[in-house]
Amino acid sequence: QVQLQESGPGLVKPSQTLSLTCTVSGGSITTNYYYWSWIRQPPGKGLEWIGYIAYSGITYYSPSLKSRTSISRDTSKNQFTLQLSSVTPEDTAVYYCARRDGSSGLRYDYWGQGTQVTVSS
Repeated sequence: QVQLQESGPGLVKPSQTLSLTCTVSGGSITTNYYYWSWIRQPPGKGLEWIGYIAYSGITYYSPSLKSRTSISRDTSKNQFTLQLSSVTPEDTAVYYCARRDGSSGLRYDYWGQGTQVTVSS
């Protein structure tokens, strides 16, 4: 059973960098053909895809967030990390990490429970 767990600060000040880590257990983040994604849901809005780091280490970001986003990984810890720079209150959201299965129509098959991040001074 694969499990994902988000961790990081729940409060970030405007203009700072938001940093969240997703720790994966029950499966390796380097296994073909999985894509390890970050997704968020602002209050009262729908889900917004942020980006992913693939099993190969290749990254891809949402065009609307690309200039502020970086996703990296630590394979020794089986973790991947989101960094979102220059945050504003509009970045307040519940942030999720999730696995996307590239061999099964790119469906999301495992999700973390989500972590609330509030951007406020």
